[in-house]
This record gives sequence, C-alpha cells and structure tokens, in this order.
Amino acid sequence: MAWRCSGTSNSELIEKMWHNGLITDPRVKQAFLKVDRANYAPAMPYEDSPQAIGHAATISAPHMHASAVEHVLPYLIPSEENPAPRVLDVGSGSGYLTHVMAELAGPRGLVVGLEHIQELRDLGEANMRKSSEGRDLLDSGRVKFLLGDGRLGLEEPPREGEEQGGTGWHVIHVGASAKEVHQQLLDQLRAPGCIFIPVDDDSAGFAQTVWRITKDEAGEVTRKRLFGVRYVPLTDAPKRP
Repeated sequence: MAWRCSGTSNSELIEKMWHNGLITDPRVKQAFLKVDRANYAPAMPYEDSPQAIGHAATISAPHMHASAVEHVLPYLIPSEENPAPRVLDVGSGSGYLTHVMAELAGPRGLVVGLEHIQELRDLGEANMRKSSEGRDLLDSGRVKFLLGDGRLGLEEPPREGEEQGGTGWHVIHVGASAKEVHQQLLDQLRAPGCIFIPVDDDSAGFAQTVWRITKDEAGEVTRKRLFGVRYVPLTDAPKRP
C-alpha cells in the first residue's frame, strides 16, 4: 500500500486517509479522530509511516491501522446479536490501535492488548493514560494490557453478564508477522469471528502476507489473502541478562 496521507494534525491525517479511500466507514473515521496519535508515536505522529518504539517493535503506519480496522469492522462493532464484542490485540505495542478498537467496541466491549515484553505492555497503558478518554477506558475495565505469548492467544474469563458467551474473541488482531496461523488463535476465535494476521509467506512474492480469516456461525473457517506487508516478527520475548 503506497498511499501517503501525512498531515500536520491528527484531524488532517484522518481527513486525508478518508479523502484517499483508506478509511471508508464513517464510524471508523470518528474513532480515529477521537484518538490523537501524538499520544502514541514517539516523533512525527501525523506522518503516514511506521516508527520504532523500542525493543525491536514499531507503531505501524496509520493507513495500515485503518486497513486492519476496516477489515474486522463487522465483528468489532456492537450489534443486537453481539452487544459486547471481545477483542484481542496481539502485539499491542504503543497501544494506539488498542484504543481505536475500544472506541468502536462500544460501552460493553472488551479490548485486551497483549504484549510479550513488560516494557511494551507498560508503554501501551501509559500512552492510553495520556488522555481522559484513554483513562476512562482503562479505569472502567473496557481496556486491559496484559503480558503473555500472543502465539498462544489468551484465555480471558468472561466478565459479569458474559457468562453465557464464555471466553474467546470476536476479533483477533495480530500486529506482528507470524510464522503460521497458530491453532490456538483459531481455537479461541468465536463463531462468528475474524482474525487479521500477517504471516510469513513467500509464495505470493512477498516476505509477508496479511490474511483475513473468518469463522461463521457454524464454525466454518474461510481464509482470504489480502496484501503483502513488512511487519516485525512475532517471536519469543528476548532473554534478559
């Protein structure tokens, strides 16, 4: 994706992505407008480019975050059938996309950012606390940042009122390139549900390919190759000295 929609403010960045068709749904546009990228990017926050955030991790370019949200949107927003979406953000990094998805998941939704490096887990939460909206999401329990191996997914117990639905996730977003689509993630995907995941894949001529994987009400899984990308790898946490 070669679009570049850099701006001098958060609103200009989002308006350019909207004008160029990188954001197409008004609900997605409003969610991105609510979350100031300056709270999450270490420098040049309104540049449409990835940035290093330390520990060999990056915050993706804004247009990549927009693409991820639009591809999982039907499973992310509340509906009569699913008033409380559960979302797992593997490799949450800066916490930016975690926050955007929480704005869309609604007042009963749950979004969990999962990191395998303690400092990045702490970074995502600290960044969210820079805004009153982020603090409200954290303090209400609608957003959590946890430490764990994202390749294994996460068994997060149901909250009060969710007992009938059990555990599992309506949306799983993976923000790093996996060597494969891990079975644990597929097993934890609800029916219906959706995974957005970059996977190491040379078969299409790219180093990595983003896949959109859906599970319907009957549990049938469908995989669709979207586009080539370059993400940092989904790996073991580095060993400490």
